[in-house]
Amino acid sequence: MPECSIQTQFGPLILTERNGAITALNWGHAPAEDSTKLLQEACAQITDYAAGRREVFDLPLRVAGSDFQRAVCAQMSAIPYGQTLTYGDIARALGVPAQAVGQACGANPIPIIIPCHRVMGARGMTGFSGAGGVETKVALLRHEGGVLI
Repeated sequence: MPECSIQTQFGPLILTERNGAITALNWGHAPAEDSTKLLQEACAQITDYAAGRREVFDLPLRVAGSDFQRAVCAQMSAIPYGQTLTYGDIARALGVPAQAVGQACGANPIPIIIPCHRVMGARGMTGFSGAGGVETKVALLRHEGGVLI
């Protein structure tokens, strides 16, 4: 699968493409660069986001997993830049328990682009599965001018 790396203030990121869609975003460096036009565009959009010039990503995405995982990712993708929802908000929209939403958020394969950092617990800040944990989540929310609860 083609991969490329990009350095951001949120750490080094690896983007992965498979069959014409972005399928993963992870922290680290790709062992070998194998860039495609889509990966070049994805890196440009991440660069623009990190520089404050982009609020919405326009990339083909493919989320592996269950229908439920894809439904949670769709709900997260609908959260506007700089805003947050709670696990309970998403759970109510889907008619499922908040704990299940939390697990699906933690399994998000394409963080930042699918903004799981915009999902909070009922009592405020919760963990983050990306490198740096909650500190990275706070950095992403501050970058967006989001409310930290």
